[in-house]
Amino acid sequence: MTNPTTDLVALEQRLSVILSDLRASDSVASWQEIEVISRTLANVDSHSILGETALPRTLASLLALALHESSTPDDQYTSVVFELLRVAANLCMDHDENRGRLLETGFPQAIVSLLEGYAESLPPPSHTRVLELSIPHLRVIKTSIGALLNASIGYDPVRFRLISLEAPLTILKLSTAIYSTGYWYSASTNGPRSAVGDEDEWILRSGLSNWAWLTLSELKDVKDDTLPVLTSDFLPLLVQPLSAFLPDASHPRPLFDEGSELLSDLIDADLENLSESCMLIESLALDVDDMRVSLARGLHSPMEHNDIPCLSIILDFIEQASYPISWTYAALDETDRKHKEKTFNICKAALIKAVVEVAGEDRNADILWDDSKSEMPGGDFVHKMVDWLKRYVKDLDTPGSEDSSGTQSVFDREDMVICASLSLGNLARQERKSATLVSPPYSLVPILTSKHLLSPLTDIKVKHGVLGLLKHLAQTAPSSTVIHNALREAEIVRKIVESGVWDEKGDVMADVVQLSAIGVVKHMAGANVEHVYALVLPSAQSPELPTGLNQILSLVKRSDSVPIKSEGSRVLVNIVRALRGSKPFATTSDAAASGSVDRNAQEKQKKHNAALRMVITPESALVLTRLVGASGKYPLLVNEGLVALTMFSMSKEGALLVLDALTAPLGLDLPIDSPLDSLTANDLSVSSPSKSRVHLNTPRHPLDMLMFALKNVDNPANFPSEVRANVCSFFIQLTKLTHGDKLEQVKEAIRPVLESLLGSSAVEERLENALRRLLEAWL
Repeated sequence: MTNPTTDLVALEQRLSVILSDLRASDSVASWQEIEVISRTLANVDSHSILGETALPRTLASLLALALHESSTPDDQYTSVVFELLRVAANLCMDHDENRGRLLETGFPQAIVSLLEGYAESLPPPSHTRVLELSIPHLRVIKTSIGALLNASIGYDPVRFRLISLEAPLTILKLSTAIYSTGYWYSASTNGPRSAVGDEDEWILRSGLSNWAWLTLSELKDVKDDTLPVLTSDFLPLLVQPLSAFLPDASHPRPLFDEGSELLSDLIDADLENLSESCMLIESLALDVDDMRVSLARGLHSPMEHNDIPCLSIILDFIEQASYPISWTYAALDETDRKHKEKTFNICKAALIKAVVEVAGEDRNADILWDDSKSEMPGGDFVHKMVDWLKRYVKDLDTPGSEDSSGTQSVFDREDMVICASLSLGNLARQERKSATLVSPPYSLVPILTSKHLLSPLTDIKVKHGVLGLLKHLAQTAPSSTVIHNALREAEIVRKIVESGVWDEKGDVMADVVQLSAIGVVKHMAGANVEHVYALVLPSAQSPELPTGLNQILSLVKRSDSVPIKSEGSRVLVNIVRALRGSKPFATTSDAAASGSVDRNAQEKQKKHNAALRMVITPESALVLTRLVGASGKYPLLVNEGLVALTMFSMSKEGALLVLDALTAPLGLDLPIDSPLDSLTANDLSVSSPSKSRVHLNTPRHPLDMLMFALKNVDNPANFPSEVRANVCSFFIQLTKLTHGDKLEQVKEAIRPVLESLLGSSAVEERLENALRRLLEAWL
């Protein structure tokens, strides 16, 4: 009986003999025999046996001879080259040792050179028609890519070598030219048959495209920052599939039978090209700084991407692309159709993320923002983003209508709103740009605060973008009257209060959106007392709603988010500072002195007093004292809270509420070995120096934190003398309007700390003076 192993080795040895003969004299018959032997070896599963022979080196030598010193094989040698490639692909399938052997012979490198030879004949993108190649040459290219895929799967040495040779770019160039997305559908049936091809050819082309993406996926996952896989040269190729999904006014019909299996396969191939491209664009925009800059530069510099306007194509896709009409000709069941629609929608979402990231790149701030056109402030990109927002609101105000230019309605395009608002928010981080957005011709604030973008029914993702942009506008300096007047005239605070953004929500994005809304009102409250009134007084338009302040305080109370608790408390800080810091509008002495009554001033003062009554509450006192007590890592927050508490205590009612709140439990986790006991009804448990402490940086209640700040020992952060002096000022203010046992217990706890500090030579003069003033106040 013949031994199969012996037969295979004999075939390999025969190839070696023929190789020697070919080196001496080229022979058609020899090449035909090589083709037959290679076809046999390509179909056997004896990788280890063949790999240990001279076969890897023989294959490399035969491939080089088959090209006859050309970059691509002559037509008569395509078949034998195809079979040699198949042998190599089979040899290294799931076999790292053979992958290494082929790499040593230079076979993968030779394949890359072969593919580069084919790529040399390519026109620059974008391709308006597919690359015309015979089926034998298409088979050579496809099998070359397959061989590289098999050689590189999970094997870094081959992957590193292919990347260094820029194989990914060469593969993508060929793939996009050979299988141009949508060409099978958009090509004219009246054109030459050679430009269309038969079904077998399209099966081959689409299969090649699939193998190309698999190979790129394998290569791009290499973890080596010194070896970039994808560069800006890829961008013109990656955006090419996007154009195939844009509206086509010619309404072409498929080249192949409706409902055929081939038609369904080509639709799948197109969607794969789109999906892979969009995912790569998103990944590049998220991870590679230079890619973000390159995309932005290409908007104004055509040469950036060889005259391919990559970012413009991406924006056109987001705005105009839809499910292709070719889907209506395929036999898609409901499940398949929904899957394709979901994939398409994911692609749009990926590109939106990419655009937002490009807009968020610091180096793009002055690239995407172009002031060269006075009639179009901010340039093309800004104008388009503003237009998307305005069209959305306009279309919702007049559903089903089209504008005068015939532009398609975008009333259901929330994704465009998300993209535009987030992108503009990233660009509006400079005051002059914010001023441009709120001024004519854009006048964007009424759009952002419309019922379509800021209401209880608004999608939370839309709110995320809109409130993020509004936060950037609101955080400009109060001296920027253009911006703050626009926000005030739009009643920004009232609109946010009535939007339901601070309601209890289960959405995972709720915290982020609620935090943005808090940021807006925090800045507005710090800018103008009128915004404070809108936040703390009941709304005349919606009197049944809780006030904005109550909504925020409820959120702070129930939320587990540290940023929400902190920033929500800081809203109250700004409210107190605004109310206590503004001058009285009218007093009895003013009226007596002038002999007249200013009714307007009296009404304003009445509103002001009502706002104070809404703010000076036990809940507010607890929130402010907790901000101080729980912010030991952040002296700035402690100081903000101290200033607010001092102003809160300017009335007797407020001072008494603060005194009670100082000893309210914080509920922070204490160390296991802490000797501290919890508060009881009969014991304020105010810490004193005589009581042993293990961890001074874990306060039980706000008063502990004030003591830690004064001592400034073993804290998670250093407290500047200014903050420590403000602690003294706070206690002085509290002493002016309160008395009794609670105040005496506070004095008893704090006085030894003051005396100890005054006995130290390391106390700065400013702090020393504050300490002495407090001791004098307590005499």
